[in-house]
Amino acid sequence: MSRKIARENTYKLIFEFLFNKTPNSRTYSVFSLGEMDDSDVAYMEKVYYGVINRYEELSEIISEYSQGFSLDRIYKPDLSALLLAVYELKYMNDIPPAVTINEAVDLVKKYSTDKSNVFVNGILSAVNKNLSEKK
Repeated sequence: MSRKIARENTYKLIFEFLFNKTPNSRTYSVFSLGEMDDSDVAYMEKVYYGVINRYEELSEIISEYSQGFSLDRIYKPDLSALLLAVYELKYMNDIPPAVTINEAVDLVKKYSTDKSNVFVNGILSAVNKNLSEKK
């Protein structure tokens, strides 16, 4: 259960980053406290700073698959989930792709619009298919 909390906290941190375009160590400190063990805090750090450091690359991947939607048109809650999930799909081989996609869809069901889950699922399924073919 704590990995789910770590993922949700990371999602919120990425959401904040989309507005500030800079990491917030204070918010990170607050979110890294609580019901998580060391491996979950390590996950948060790896994914949060990984998304920030690879923001341009991840954004290009999302743009490639979000036909008709520039990044500026994608709802920030959806974009946050997409950034997190594309990072996991590309750089975290220890997480099954189905888990990554399901968790991202769950996040947008909770924090975004009624149609966001279909949009996010479609993009992530295509990204996963492409990444799987390259392996």
